[in-house]
Amino acid sequence: MVINERAAFATLTHPAIKLGIASVSDYAACRDIMRSASQNYSFASDFLPKDKLHHVEALYALLRVGDDRVDVAHPGFGSPLAAIENWEWQYHRAFETGTSPHPVMRAYLHTAIECGIPRDTMQAYFRSMKEDLTIKRFPTFADLMHYMDGSAIPVGRAMTYIVGVRSPYRMHDTLPAADSLSVAMQLSNFWRDIGEDYRRDQRIYLPQEDLDRFGVREEDIAARRITPEFVRLLEFEFERTEQYYAHARTGVTRLRHARWAIMSALEIYRAILPDIRRHGYDVFSRKAGATRWGKARLALRAWNQVRG
Repeated sequence: MVINERAAFATLTHPAIKLGIASVSDYAACRDIMRSASQNYSFASDFLPKDKLHHVEALYALLRVGDDRVDVAHPGFGSPLAAIENWEWQYHRAFETGTSPHPVMRAYLHTAIECGIPRDTMQAYFRSMKEDLTIKRFPTFADLMHYMDGSAIPVGRAMTYIVGVRSPYRMHDTLPAADSLSVAMQLSNFWRDIGEDYRRDQRIYLPQEDLDRFGVREEDIAARRITPEFVRLLEFEFERTEQYYAHARTGVTRLRHARWAIMSALEIYRAILPDIRRHGYDVFSRKAGATRWGKARLALRAWNQVRG
């Protein structure tokens, strides 16, 4: 692959930057990671322009490798912290030297250069991953937002650079809507996975101030109780999440490419909320979300919103 030289010098400062960083097999490794890890993300990516898909796969794989080092396994390292710090070191080393021994990092570096994604876009991501090792409670929604500043927002920003912004809109005016979509999608996942997160490591993303406000105790979550108080709490969080989705919609039509794919992703992740509601707010024994046929209908709805 040939890297755009102007983009390289705009993104990287190392004088020995090399062209031809990534190979087809590097991107294939990223594709395998994304296809095996995320049904929702993979389904929506089917609607991406073919010349953008490999960049999205590289972005997803970069984040998935880091997430897995924290949450799943860290072979070869003494601790999850050492594993994610190594991934962070490899990230900055790649930008400094213009290459990497890791195929996912090579692919992402090439994507960053091609699409003009600033190097510091991912700095907050690494901060959040390290915090994830010790922080399992969030006293306020502001604390949760601080976490999502790294865990969610870099994804939307990088995606916006990948797909671009059409005239007369500008990148810095469009990024806030991208931030809202990232937050909305992650909040949807948080509410869907309340039971799973608690079972895995007793993590609760529901802000403590909201638990207190609605009279929901941690013991209720541990005991998987769907009380009237818990239902009211979820409805409060759903309303908050819907506000982010509403703002996110304003930015999708500003994108140069992949408006259908991005709107499809918005609709598919948003569908988690009504599915939780339809099934009696049971976030303990099932994983909410649209079926494959449901996703197809949502993709058609998305097409009707962005065509033209």
